[in-house]
Amino acid sequence: MDLARTSSLHEGNIIGQQIGKSTFKDISKSISDHESLYSAFGRFYLRSREEDKKLSTKEVERLVEKKKNYVYSWGSKVSEIPISAANVPSLRSFIKKGKEAGRIDFAYDTAKNVLNKLNLIKGNNLLNAGRSLFVKNNGLEVRAAVFATNEKVTFLDIQSFKGTLFDLINQCEAYVKEHINWRADIIEFKRVETPEVPIKAVREAIVNSLCHRDFDNPAGNELAIYKNRIEIYNPGQFPFDYSPDDFIKGREKSIPRNPLIADTFYITKDIERWGSGLKRITDECKERGIKVTFEKIKSGFLVTFYRPETVIPGMLGKGEQKSWVKSSQKSSQKNSQKIFELIQQNN
Repeated sequence: MDLARTSSLHEGNIIGQQIGKSTFKDISKSISDHESLYSAFGRFYLRSREEDKKLSTKEVERLVEKKKNYVYSWGSKVSEIPISAANVPSLRSFIKKGKEAGRIDFAYDTAKNVLNKLNLIKGNNLLNAGRSLFVKNNGLEVRAAVFATNEKVTFLDIQSFKGTLFDLINQCEAYVKEHINWRADIIEFKRVETPEVPIKAVREAIVNSLCHRDFDNPAGNELAIYKNRIEIYNPGQFPFDYSPDDFIKGREKSIPRNPLIADTFYITKDIERWGSGLKRITDECKERGIKVTFEKIKSGFLVTFYRPETVIPGMLGKGEQKSWVKSSQKSSQKNSQKIFELIQQNN
């Protein structure tokens, strides 16, 4: 065994270093505690403190994506799904919304031409982004449930939504509308409904959760309605070196995890490109006095809307709205009729 002599930078003393089989490994660990990717003999390894871990192809891809900070290539990969599988009514609906938003100026002619203009195909096949946006049977799912209490214990209702990303947005929004409380007022003979939480903000959170999800993660998105809150979960990590507050305060620009999907949602005005989604959600809730939180959790990202703790007068739950509004309408109509009769008598 040899002995290498070196000088200590801090003390100025001469110290010894024993040289052996593990010397280079020990030195590399002492130099840095950060993970390091390296290759040897055609394989990839992750050097991390105590051991060198052999990585699979998928693990290497995910690590590279992380190093590139959040954006990943799933959407631009070619799927096995042919262009013919694209749902034509969905494409026509998309074109209509895009034209109404003023963000496209072309009409529907063929599925292939439309998808090509959106950069969602290669050859005769759809890219993964195109499959998720315009194919009904695309394997995507959102699990939704209503719980009896504030805990994930007793189900009052449970659903599984499937379809295009546009379908999932609409199904999730409708589910929230159905299972929250609404206040119904009759104003100038018109029924005006007010939800207990701002639906515009909820929809924005739903769109963001689908647009920024990790499609390689089999967990899928979740929508949970508890007695005191509504949770929207997305199995996709938030941008690594950022916090939700960076975007709420408008300090950062948009960082879309799935650029092709984000571009398509932008055309229909479901999202904006300026990273303003979290700010819009926050502003909507602040205006209504509703608490909303954004959490980076180990398995993804969670948005929580807190429902009002007390029942607002006139705020009714599912099944109660119809009879309450009907009764109010009758009362208003009777009062209006009496006023009209008095006016006639005075004339």
